[in-house]
Amino acid sequence: MSQTPEIVVRRPNESVLATNSVIKNTYMLLSMTLLFSAFTAWISMKINMPHMGILVTLGGYFGLLFLTTKLRNSAWGILSIFALTGFMGLTLGPVINMYLQAFSNGAELVAMAMGGTGTIFIGLSAYALTTKKDFSFMGGFLMVGILAAFLLGIGALIFSIPALSLAVSGLFIMLMSGLILYQTSEIIHGGETNYIMATITLYITIYNLFMSLLHILGAVAGDD
Repeated sequence: MSQTPEIVVRRPNESVLATNSVIKNTYMLLSMTLLFSAFTAWISMKINMPHMGILVTLGGYFGLLFLTTKLRNSAWGILSIFALTGFMGLTLGPVINMYLQAFSNGAELVAMAMGGTGTIFIGLSAYALTTKKDFSFMGGFLMVGILAAFLLGIGALIFSIPALSLAVSGLFIMLMSGLILYQTSEIIHGGETNYIMATITLYITIYNLFMSLLHILGAVAGDD
């Protein structure tokens, strides 16, 4: 005897609760990964760890990103994202040490970069959360822009073009700012329902914002 298919209607309040849960879990996990990343960066600074090099950095990042993406729907995804952000923290230590040693005001530059990163992230996140505007239209532009900026950055590194490298840092600041609006909007409007993936995206925006701001500040305000 056939049964009538059950139609489940998702109520608006259920959708709101699910969205709020993703937002809460995302920012909670983001806070913990940032603290863990800061801890691993401190360790790498204390032991004066040498720079890993572009190939090892990119290989480690993309490898752990792939692993986290595969495990995003399991408890192992939590462990994987801490491995990813911990690794990225290790790559920060040598960079920060370089600025502290190369510039007499290196500590001020690092503090300014951290302050600027926090201000941009909190300001844009608050704007997206309070206005609830839909920034999904930015997705295609951001994808193309980030790919282009990444390739330009590789070119600037290979051919040692300081002006291009600075331009890429400025471009990354704009792209990461747009990505914060886009990702936050995706969470609010249900486009992103996995808080692990949302955390990865927001963590990377913070990482790239800090690195880009530090690069620009070192070039324009660094004292030898």
